[in-house]
Parts: sequence; C-alpha cells; structure tokens
Amino acid sequence: MASHRRPKQPNRARVTVLTTAAAAAVVLSSQAANAAPSEKPSKDEVKAKVDKLYQQAEQATEKYNGAKEKQEKLQKEISTIQDNVAKGQQELNELRDGLGSMASAQYRSGGLDPSLQLFLSADPDDYLDKASTLDQLSTQQVDALKKIQEKQRELAQQRSEASGKLEDLASTRTELGNKKKEVQGKLGAAQKLLNTLTAEEKAQLAEEEERATRASERQVLKATDTGTGTSAPVSSGSGRAGAAFAAAQSKLGTPYVYGATGPSSFDCSGLTSWAYAQAGVGIPRTSEAQTGAGTRIYSASQLQVGDLVFFFNDLHHVGLYAGNGQIIHAPRSGTVVRYESMNTIGGPFMFGVRV
Repeated sequence: MASHRRPKQPNRARVTVLTTAAAAAVVLSSQAANAAPSEKPSKDEVKAKVDKLYQQAEQATEKYNGAKEKQEKLQKEISTIQDNVAKGQQELNELRDGLGSMASAQYRSGGLDPSLQLFLSADPDDYLDKASTLDQLSTQQVDALKKIQEKQRELAQQRSEASGKLEDLASTRTELGNKKKEVQGKLGAAQKLLNTLTAEEKAQLAEEEERATRASERQVLKATDTGTGTSAPVSSGSGRAGAAFAAAQSKLGTPYVYGATGPSSFDCSGLTSWAYAQAGVGIPRTSEAQTGAGTRIYSASQLQVGDLVFFFNDLHHVGLYAGNGQIIHAPRSGTVVRYESMNTIGGPFMFGVRV
C-alpha cells in the first residue's frame, strides 16, 4: 500500500535567515563591484614614507654603532683582565712553591728538640747561628703567607670584574643583533615601497636629488672661491677643521653603508670621525658622542667650514659644515657622500661643534 505521508515543510525561520544572507551577499557583491580601486600612493607620498623609514634606520644605526663600540671596548678590557689573572696565578703558584720549600727546610732543621740539639752540638756557636736562621725563616714564612693572601684577594677581585664584564658583553651582543635586525627591517620596508614606483618615477626622484646636490655644490664653491675660479676649502676653516673638511671632500661620491667607517664606504658619523682622523684628531665614533668633541655653536651664522653639525632632536645625524648653509655628509642608504643644504636634511639643525 502506497504511503500518503505529507512531505516535510521547510522551517520558516531557516528560510528567512537564508534569504536575508543571500540578499546581503548580493548587496556586498554589488558594492565591491562598484567600489573604486584603492589609489596607488603618489611618488611624493612614497618618498615621504621612505625618508621617514631611512631616518628610523639611521637612528637604529647610531645605536648599533654605540653597541659595537662598547663591545670592542669590553673585549679589550676583558682580555687585559684575563692576562692579569694569568700572570697573577703564576705569581701565586711561585709564592706557594716558595712557602713549601721553606716549610720543608724548617722541618728538616727542627726535627730535634732545640735544647737537645744544643746539648749534643759539638759547636754551640754554630748551633746558635742555625737557630737564628730558623727564626728568620719563620719570619719569611709569615711574609710569604701574607703575600699569598693578598694575591688571592686580588685574583678573586679581578675574576669577579671579568665575570661582570662578560655578562655586560653578552647583553651588548644581544643589543647589537637587535639593532642590526631593526636597521635591516627599516631598509627592507623602504625598498619595498620604492619598488612600487615605476621606472619613470624612480628616475624623476633621482633627478631631483641630483639637481639639489648640484645646487649645493654651487653654493659651496661660492663660499670657498678665491677669485681664481677654484675652490680653496682648507683656507676657509681652521687648520684641523679645514684638513678634516678636505678629507671629507676627497670622499665625495663614496657610498653610504650603515656601520661603515671608511675608507670605501661610510655612515654619517663614520665619515666625520674618519675625516678628523685624517687631520690627526681623534673624535668619538657615534654622532651623540661627537657632540662633546669641542665647543658648541648654536647659531648657524657662526659656523665655520669643518665644524661638526648635528640634526634631529636625538642628534642621530651629523655632517661637516661646508659654508653658505651647506654641509658635506653621508645621508642614508642608497646615496653617496655629497653636499646638501641644511634646510633639506629632514630634521632641525640643533647646533654645531668646533673640534
């Protein structure tokens, strides 16, 4: 017999939900189809973002330089302490050997009771001389023990100092690695942004930078022209500052590489420290430390050729004053040592330093 069971009706609430969801999907699909595609950032917008990333990379670079310098200093100090500990341990061993020899000699000489030795001695005067020697030997033992104790304390202090510096070195190496990753991350992000530009846009940016560099160079030549049509930068600054400036000029066109101190590549503080070294003057490695290398000049109008010039609130960028409001510096990754106006550095001029 055939079944006449009534077919099951769909749940009214479920139908309503499905209908609503389908309608919403149609609306969203329609909106997505009609929405305008996201606009590609303009060349200037990309440049602004890239410049910001380069500034952040340079900040991290100066921290990296400081950690690297500290690491090298700690390594030298630890090496010196370890050498001293090795020498001290050798001296301690010699003191102990000497004490052992004295103890053996005293035991051999003092094997009999002193009064019995005197009674049996065929030469009492000779015995008395030996007794005097034994007394002196005992005094030497006391002195030797004091020296051993002092040397042990000295070695313990040196080992403790070395241990502390080794911990500091491990921490510094960790910081160094972190800063290196930070720099590489910022540079990678900047390159990724630059890759969004067309070849024509990249060429335009390069041309803009080249025009600015040529304009700065003309200003520098005006400041150093002797009337013969040639530049005379050394005579425009003091002896050491002029010599440092001339050294920096000899590196125009040299590529920027973070952490580099020359002579084939530089970062900003690497260039200034190298330039002054060529003038026979040692200044610190990092831009922040270089602020203490001489007398501060707060007015740009008082700057002289070869003065160190610092930018940004955290002083992470430094160059050499070139005259007429221009500097010579290693700007950032992707560029070379060049002249540039102080007004286009990207951060405020803070002060100069006359070394």
